[in-house]
Amino acid sequence: QDAEILRTRDPQLLAQCDVVVDVGGEYDPKRHRYDHHQRSFSESMRSLRPNKPWTTKLSSAGLVYCHFGSQILAGLLGQPEDGPVVTVLYDKLYENFVEEIDAIDNGIAQAEGEPRYAVTTTLSARVAHLNPRWNDPQPDPEVG
Repeated sequence: QDAEILRTRDPQLLAQCDVVVDVGGEYDPKRHRYDHHQRSFSESMRSLRPNKPWTTKLSSAGLVYCHFGSQILAGLLGQPEDGPVVTVLYDKLYENFVEEIDAIDNGIAQAEGEPRYAVTTTLSARVAHLNPRWNDPQPDPEVG
């Protein structure tokens, strides 16, 4: 909660960070490096968690979710991380939200015939919902 967020691609600054996400060209969970932009990167939920069925290549968002999603959900719900409630919610959240982000970020088409994943909304639509309406009397997006 007291983390400082730094947006940079500067390798010298990234080297000083405790956690690096979506930049840096490195996937190394032991060092908290979660980038998927290497040519050799091909991890999926199934490759990192063999008990999971999803084979969509992970984006950085999916990597963070894969490594921390259960822990975060358990903390929010006050449930054991390996309990049935957290397991079901983790799976549903991946299948109906995060997998779409992974696929879109990696340029994976939803279908070549049979759809590969569900599109329940788009990232553009999600961002648009954060913008004020055109006729909003207080059009400042920072005012809630």
